[in-house]
Amino acid sequence: MVTSRRTFLEEVSFASLIAGFPLPAQAALQKYAEKPPEPVFPKALRKGDTVALIRPGSPSFEYKMNDIAAEIVASLGFAPKLMPNAGKKFGYLAGSDAERAADLNAAFADPKVDAVWCLRGGYGTSRILPNLDYETIRKNPKPFIGYSDITATLNAIHRLTGLVTFHGPVADSMMNEYSLAAFRKVVMEGAAGRVAEPPPFTPREGTVDRENRVWKLAGGKAKGRLVGGNIAVFSTLVGTPFEPELKGRILFLEEVGEDPYRIDRWLTQLLLTGKLAGLAGVVLGKFSDCDPAPNRDSTLLGSWTWQEVCADRFGSLGIPVVAGLCFGHVRDKATLPLGVMTELDGDAGTLTLLEPAVR
Repeated sequence: MVTSRRTFLEEVSFASLIAGFPLPAQAALQKYAEKPPEPVFPKALRKGDTVALIRPGSPSFEYKMNDIAAEIVASLGFAPKLMPNAGKKFGYLAGSDAERAADLNAAFADPKVDAVWCLRGGYGTSRILPNLDYETIRKNPKPFIGYSDITATLNAIHRLTGLVTFHGPVADSMMNEYSLAAFRKVVMEGAAGRVAEPPPFTPREGTVDRENRVWKLAGGKAKGRLVGGNIAVFSTLVGTPFEPELKGRILFLEEVGEDPYRIDRWLTQLLLTGKLAGLAGVVLGKFSDCDPAPNRDSTLLGSWTWQEVCADRFGSLGIPVVAGLCFGHVRDKATLPLGVMTELDGDAGTLTLLEPAVR
C-alpha cells in the first residue's frame, strides 16, 4: 500500500505527540485516532445508587463544601461516596494531576459505583487527560456529570470511549426545580424529547419574556450527535490528540463573564482550523454576563453583542444556529448528553433528543 508523504508525516507527528503519555492513553488514542468509537450508553441513575464525588479541576475554598455536596447528593436519594483526593488542594488545583486522575479512574473501576459526579469545574481538567484509563472507563460505562471546565473531560472521554457523558450541574450546587427536572429527565428517566427550552413565562399587559429569549440566528433543520461545552475550554481541545469529532455533529457552546471580542477570538480560532466546516448545526446557551458593559474593554473598542458575534462567525456555515437555550452557567440549567442523536430546528428554535441517553 502506497503511503503519501503527508500521511506519513502526520502519522510520525501524531506518534511523537503521544509518546510521552501513559500507555492506557496511548492505546486509546492510537485505536480511535481516525474513527471515533460507537456510542456507549450508561445505565440510568436510580435512587439508592452510589455516586462517586470527584474534583478533576479546582478545589473548593468554602468551608466543609464536600460535606455540603454529599448532603445535596443524599437529598436526591443517592448514596454519596467522596473519593480519597476530593478534599486536597495544590495551589489552584484539587490535588496533583496524578491524584485527580486517580480518583476518576478508581471511580470508574469500582463496580459498586453507579455514577461519577464532579463537585465543581474551575480549572485543571485538561491537565489530567493523558492520565485517564480510557479502556477501564469504556468497559465500565456509567453516567459522568459536570460542566464548565469539566468540558475537557466530558469530550475526551466520549471521543476515546464512546461513552455518553453529561453536561449538567456540578454536585456541590443547589438545583432549582427546572434544573432538577431536567437532570431527572435525561439521566434518570432516559426520556427523549425537547431539552433546554426556556421555563414557562406568564405574559401580562406591558411585559414580555426578556430573560429567557431564544434567538434564531440561522434557519433550517439538522440531525447529529451532540458535542460541546464551554467555549474557552472546548477551543483548547481542537488541535490536540483529544479533540472531539465535529463532522456531522450538533455543536453546543456556552460561556460566562467574557467580552464579546473574546468570544469572537475563540470562535475565529475554531473557524480557522477548518474543523467547523462539517458541522450539522450549532446551539448556543445564554452566555451569562457576556454583554458589553461600561467597565469592559469592549466598550472602549466598540462592540457587537455576543449574539451578533455568533451570527457573524457561524452565519457563513449554511447550517441552523440557535442561541439562548438554558444550559451552562445559568440558574435554569438543562443536562445535555454528549453523543446522543438530536435534531436542531433553527426555525422553531428547538433542540430535541431523538433517543434516550441512558439504558
